[in-house]
Amino acid sequence: MTARILVVDDILANVKLLETRLTAEYFEVVTAMNGPDALEICERGQCDIVLLDVMMPGMDGFEVCRRLKGNPRTAHLPVVMVTALDQPSDRVRGLEAGADDFLTKPVNDLALITRVRSLVRLKMLADELGMRVATGQGFGYDSSEVTPSSISADNGRILLVDDRESSWQRIAKALMEHNQVTVESDPQEALFRAAEGGFDLVIVSLSLRDFDALRLCSQIRSLERTRLIPILVLAEPEENARLLRGLELGVNDYLMRPVDRNELVARVRTQIRKKRYTSYLRENVQQKMEMAVTDALTGLHNRRYLESHLTALFDQAASRGKALSLLIVDIDFFKAVNDTYGHDGGDDVLREFASRIRANIRGIDLACRFGGEEFVVVMPETDQALAYMIAERLRQKVAAEPFIINGGHRAIDVTISIGVSTLSGAADTTAQLLKRADEALYAAKRDGRNRVVADAA
Repeated sequence: MTARILVVDDILANVKLLETRLTAEYFEVVTAMNGPDALEICERGQCDIVLLDVMMPGMDGFEVCRRLKGNPRTAHLPVVMVTALDQPSDRVRGLEAGADDFLTKPVNDLALITRVRSLVRLKMLADELGMRVATGQGFGYDSSEVTPSSISADNGRILLVDDRESSWQRIAKALMEHNQVTVESDPQEALFRAAEGGFDLVIVSLSLRDFDALRLCSQIRSLERTRLIPILVLAEPEENARLLRGLELGVNDYLMRPVDRNELVARVRTQIRKKRYTSYLRENVQQKMEMAVTDALTGLHNRRYLESHLTALFDQAASRGKALSLLIVDIDFFKAVNDTYGHDGGDDVLREFASRIRANIRGIDLACRFGGEEFVVVMPETDQALAYMIAERLRQKVAAEPFIINGGHRAIDVTISIGVSTLSGAADTTAQLLKRADEALYAAKRDGRNRVVADAA
């Protein structure tokens, strides 16, 4: 796992020191000696993570961080602030400026590399999800710009796993003002609680008395229902080796005891915000995927989905020597419905027809709106005789009961015509399959409509 790291410091020796350490871990490094140059590099998209010195002349690190996080083009860049200041108030100020992490000079190699690796993982995930969101937008589905800093971190649900009462009381008290804190002293029970869902963060003490806290972290990461919950661990100063192992297992952040209240609150808010942001991106991706392949009016799959999925079903049937049939269905005299009852009436007919299709085909069949009043049904492992029978049943169900339109004020009779085609051999293609079904549909319409015709291939 590599990434391009931007090191920003006005002292060349500091830049070279960090560059050497990061290069040794196979990261690519770019450098800047001041805030404006750093902003320009970030704006051009030439880095994945920023290591940012606080004390710089002109524009200090806090201001650079605020500008990065306030710009939609750079708001997703992880920022680690590096400073000689070691007061908790300075760390909190950096986190409040939008920084994702904070390192104190002289920088500890363990802290540097583990923090960077953790942020690289998060950045790669956010980039992948963001790319999928952008793909959805490319299909024509807009989305308002949401950045991590615009996501609320209030009222987080936190699971605190700590078996020392004096410890968990202090931690819970510090967090309960703006969060819902559930305390669990039994680590095995904690895993079940985490799996029950709804938590924005799990805080685990590395100093559990009768249980390996790292095993709990590993279990949380391995379960499908809990692997995306961020984990923050509380460590003793002498637990560096175990802390490193925890970060390798996927722990997101850590705090050393004694825990500073303000830094605890700030780091918790940062983790909750990141978790909610990535959850937003995942939901956005899922929504865009559904919108991209679903017809908004009928709720059936659309032509785009048909064109991709039909190829997969066709190849599967051809390679396995299985049957595959296809129906093209057209609503008879649909233009007259629109002309007589308006487009609202026509939309009512389309929605009701889609409902009847769903009710009269099998679970393995794929129903799509092909365009206008034309629909396609793809039926895997279905020969022509069975496909004809299903098509005839659908035709009868449509003709048997009137369609209720215009808010229930009218009922009209509707009929359909259907063309059936079936995979004819290894030389057949999806285009030929569709063409033959279309020709059969044309024959059904020419012969009087309200009928099913199978192709003669």
